[in-house]
Amino acid sequence: MATRPKNSEADTLELYRVALENAETQSEIATVMAELGYDSAKITEGKNLLAETRSSYDFNKTEDDETSAASAAFSDKKAELEKVFKLQRKKAKVIFRNDSLTADKLAISGEMPRTYIKWLEAAKKFYSVATTDTAIQTKLARLAITVDSLTAANTLITELEAARAEYLKEVGESQDATKAKDAAFAKMDDWMSEFYAVARIGLEDNPQLLEALGKIVR
Repeated sequence: MATRPKNSEADTLELYRVALENAETQSEIATVMAELGYDSAKITEGKNLLAETRSSYDFNKTEDDETSAASAAFSDKKAELEKVFKLQRKKAKVIFRNDSLTADKLAISGEMPRTYIKWLEAAKKFYSVATTDTAIQTKLARLAITVDSLTAANTLITELEAARAEYLKEVGESQDATKAKDAAFAKMDDWMSEFYAVARIGLEDNPQLLEALGKIVR
C-alpha cells in the first residue's frame, strides 16, 4: 500500500495537483515521462482520479460541517430544556416534599439522573404528567409554574428528540463520507506512488525537474 506524504489532506491534494500539472506542461518533464508510459492520456487519468479525490474530500468537509451544526443545535436545545427542567423540578420537589405518591408520579424523587437517556425519560415523565393532571397543575402554580410553561417545556422535549435524531443522522452520513474520502485517497496515493517512482527513474539526472513535481532532492 502506498504511503501518503506527511501533509494535511489539503496539502496533499495541492502537491498532487502541481505535480500532475507540471508533468503535463513542462516540456522536459513531459517528454521523459511520456517515454516511460506517462503520456498525456496517462496524466489525464491521474488528473481525473485527483478530481474524484478532491470531490470526495470536499463532500466529506461539507458533511463534517453539517454534523458540527447539528451537534450545536442539539446541544443548544438540550441546554435550554435542562435549564427549564432543573428549575421546575426543584420547585416541584418543594411543593410535593410531603407527597411521595405525587413525587413518584412526577419522577422527581431522588437525585436528577445523570445519563442522557435516563434524564430525558425523567423529563418526559414529569411533563407528560404535569401537562395532563389539573390537580398537579394547580399545586405547581403556587411557585409560578404555569400550564403554558409546562406545555412549552413538553414541546422542547419533542424538539430535542428531533435535534438528536438529526445529529445522529449527520454523524452517520459524515462517517460514510469519511470512508469514501479515505478510499479515494488510498487509490490516489497508490497511483501517485507509482508516478513518483517512475519520475525518480526518469529524472534521476535532473533533480531540479524532480523538485518541480514536489519531490525535494537532498
